[in-house]
Amino acid sequence: MLISNTQYLQHRQWMSYALSLAKTAGNAGDIPVGAVIIDSSGNIVGKGENRKERDQDPTAHAEMIALKAAANQLQTWRLHECSLYVTLEPCPMCAGAIVQSRLGLLVYGVDDPKTGAIRTVENIVDSAASNHRVSIIAGVLESTCRQNLQAWFANRRHRKNKGQR
Repeated sequence: MLISNTQYLQHRQWMSYALSLAKTAGNAGDIPVGAVIIDSSGNIVGKGENRKERDQDPTAHAEMIALKAAANQLQTWRLHECSLYVTLEPCPMCAGAIVQSRLGLLVYGVDDPKTGAIRTVENIVDSAASNHRVSIIAGVLESTCRQNLQAWFANRRHRKNKGQR
């Protein structure tokens, strides 16, 4: 997908916003992933950060929270005119929800080599089981997204080795 310079700058702006949400999640003890959904007019209609640990909810991924917030805000589950920006490639659960929401555009920061279900491990959005095709842009602020995750996990390992939680 070819994008203009203006679109590229907008993608970077929204990914930066998603990164700020990711940092909030990380500071609260959750894996630092953030997501924001923008409507066709450029308004935020949903946002989320990982909350699995805080909520003790296996479905409390940043994408799921943002999708639900956007559907509530717009009063429709069909988000075909919306764009989702997320710092990490979505997992199978989130990829399925993205397809089910009929999302227009997915922009993510860094591939997830363990559970990525968009391009890395699986490709749910383009599979025969998918009833909707999502436009995808990967690698926006990739190194920043990667560094944020790596630093969080390194800090967590360091604390664990010191006997801290």
